[in-house]
Amino acid sequence: MHCPRCGQQQASNEIKFCSRCGFQLHLVAELLNNNGHLPILDEITAKSPGLLTRRNGVVFSIFWFMFFVLLLTPFFGIMDADDFAGITAILGVFGGLMILIGSLILLKPHRSVETLKAALPVSVPAPGLYGNPEERGALPPQREEPATTYAPPQAGGWRAPDTGEFARPGSVTESTTKLLRKDEENNS
Repeated sequence: MHCPRCGQQQASNEIKFCSRCGFQLHLVAELLNNNGHLPILDEITAKSPGLLTRRNGVVFSIFWFMFFVLLLTPFFGIMDADDFAGITAILGVFGGLMILIGSLILLKPHRSVETLKAALPVSVPAPGLYGNPEERGALPPQREEPATTYAPPQAGGWRAPDTGEFARPGSVTESTTKLLRKDEENNS
């Protein structure tokens, strides 16, 4: 797989980020696995999930409880209909509890568009396929210096090689001659 932003060939299809520009490749892999389709986008672009969501079920169970227990039970108690007051209290408590448990188990969770968009990984949009290196934040192109412009460093210079096999060993007589000259200059 190649990075769609910089064109770098990746070592594996399981890599999550491009090794050159840092582009998030797990979305590209998911697109390739699903024939150019992201399943999470279906949930984002889908119409309203309707009234039968988990959140709406919980809210309805709370209103059910409040209506039957806190409103109808005292009303029938005031009207001296004790049988209806007991029935509405039982309906309010147990009916609300059954609606609550049923909505938590059977209904799908309500997912807003904001939470679905937050579930998508954030990626910086590419300026264009294989765009300008300065715009995409890639490394500058590799510089090559032709061999004809190369000149060996001068002996004694700061770039003189000092590795074993590349440096020419100095002459024994040359170093002793230098030492003798220094001694002669110091004595005179």
